[in-house]
Amino acid sequence: MEENILNFLTEALRNRFGNSFQLMQTVPVGGGCISFARKLKTSHGTFFLKWNASCPDDLFVREAECLNALRKNAADSLLVPEVLLATENGSLPGFILLEYLEPGSAPKQDEKLGYGLAHLHREAGDKFGFSHNNYCGLTPQQNDWTGNWPAFFAENRLAYLVRLIRDSRGISSADLKVYEMLMGKLPQLLPLRSVPVLIHGDLWSGNFLYTSRGPALIDPASYYADREMELSMMTLFGGFSNRTWHAYQESFPLENGWEERVQLYQLYHILNHFLLFGGHYGYQALLISKKFI
Repeated sequence: MEENILNFLTEALRNRFGNSFQLMQTVPVGGGCISFARKLKTSHGTFFLKWNASCPDDLFVREAECLNALRKNAADSLLVPEVLLATENGSLPGFILLEYLEPGSAPKQDEKLGYGLAHLHREAGDKFGFSHNNYCGLTPQQNDWTGNWPAFFAENRLAYLVRLIRDSRGISSADLKVYEMLMGKLPQLLPLRSVPVLIHGDLWSGNFLYTSRGPALIDPASYYADREMELSMMTLFGGFSNRTWHAYQESFPLENGWEERVQLYQLYHILNHFLLFGGHYGYQALLISKKFI
């Protein structure tokens, strides 16, 4: 299977770079929890390949759309790998081929990450959502364009995920009532005047890296959201230094009450973990929901 992908890629890259293109070495890359990955050393540079035969058919095509959007909006403030090719599952497994970003050190990486995210979050859109539905990890993510942030968060994030949980794991009528009550209160809990900005969407410590050229974002689940949604994932599992937070706040101070709202936004990611892993995440999601109703 891997050999077939590499043969296909070699031919595609010869069409792009010319007949002088040669694939010289492939090196396994660890750290991913969803896909297989290889570092490809070639006559025309180094690339990063990942593939998965059992993922949703369009997973890597949707990831490519997110990367391209981030790359455009981040401009020079953050690195985002260039997409060379992305395919759906078919006769070959779906895969994505990216510019390879070499991990490395550079001065003030933490601060640059904070300033870069603040710059990204200043690029306003017209509505909340995205041009296509995509994925947060392997979980489908609904992104219907919506002009109102509480309405978007209620339907596209909480209600959609609760339905997935109901269909796959089951959910009691009492628990369902709790989530319905919470969604009904969102217009009072969340700012109606939120500005839609492009976010990474799944920014935990495993989805950014430091290179010799500066901080980089990888593995996005992007859409236009209130920027506090980004911070909810960053604070959920930690992994970001105080210097990053200080740089962000210095560049683009957050609104009063953001810490309280961030816990509400974390509910989306906790529900996603409950969908994927079950266990205590369901109890944790209910505790948060009851706190706000």
